[in-house]
Amino acid sequence: MSSFVYNPPLEPYLNILYADDDILVCDKPNGLLSVRGKAPEHQDSLEVRVKRVYPTVGIVHRLDMSTSGIMLMALNKPAHSALARQFQERQTSKTYIARLSGHPHSTQGIVELPLICDWPNRPKQKVCFESGKPSTTYWRLMDKGVDAQGFKFCRVALTPVTGRSHQLRVHMQQIGHAILGDKFYAEPDGFAAACRLQLHAEQLGFYHPVSHEWLDFNCPCPF
Repeated sequence: MSSFVYNPPLEPYLNILYADDDILVCDKPNGLLSVRGKAPEHQDSLEVRVKRVYPTVGIVHRLDMSTSGIMLMALNKPAHSALARQFQERQTSKTYIARLSGHPHSTQGIVELPLICDWPNRPKQKVCFESGKPSTTYWRLMDKGVDAQGFKFCRVALTPVTGRSHQLRVHMQQIGHAILGDKFYAEPDGFAAACRLQLHAEQLGFYHPVSHEWLDFNCPCPF
């Protein structure tokens, strides 16, 4: 990780999809940290950018730096507690879009593999049946194709039941179809097949922390 150079995108600087007195929904770009890092050069993040406009904002959940898409934030403590409880109790609805290497043998499936941090190689995660935390992902094939060089790829919709670190990335690798552009888990040809991690948080549904109305947000996939 010593060769990592953080170069977050500046355009768009901040893309707010929705805001009211209690919540904020943003489209996080690929390459931007969800929250500030420890190093001085890793301070720029979606959290920091939002706080310049909404100083009371609190983080409810996170996306990997390389993942783009919908992120929900709270603008006061009661809203934060209510939203965090929904994520913890798996009351939210989440759909990710990913492009994978290869062509799956079936059109849908479920992956249930326990995950734990691969400590010597952190932030990588690994499957561990002894001490890993249970994790479940549903996947559904959307379409598939072959590029000019004969490289097979496909597009899938992913629905995580749990929210473990790198869950979708490890689960897709484990079924033999790593996400394209994934520097941690893809094979060299799969990593080289895309200029960024091909993973996007396209849909998020949840109950409003005050009105209790079911809200459903969609953010079109950029790849």
